[in-house]
Amino acid sequence: TAILKGPEDKVNLTCSHTVSSYNMILWYQQSAQNTALKLIGYVRYTSPTVEDSFKGRFDVSGDAAANKMAYLHFPKVPEAEDSAVYFCAASEAQCFTIPSLLYKNPL
Repeated sequence: TAILKGPEDKVNLTCSHTVSSYNMILWYQQSAQNTALKLIGYVRYTSPTVEDSFKGRFDVSGDAAANKMAYLHFPKVPEAEDSAVYFCAASEAQCFTIPSLLYKNPL
């Protein structure tokens, strides 16, 4: 879906899924200048996370598990660099810990 917005228009995108075991929705940006997908942020269950490079430019919210919906908000007026293709993806959240990273190695 193409969305054309004026400079003062607020932008909110919605993503939903129907897979009962998926509890995470991720948002990606693909700009014309750099076709690599850049992770903006994600909602795991109801807990939102925005990547440092996108903080202040985007907010994410929603309930990826129960309602199976997530939202991408542009809290500021979108700038020219925000003109891009936005993707969402749903996933089963994977959490793991690497024990060696939990401890500071002595010098």
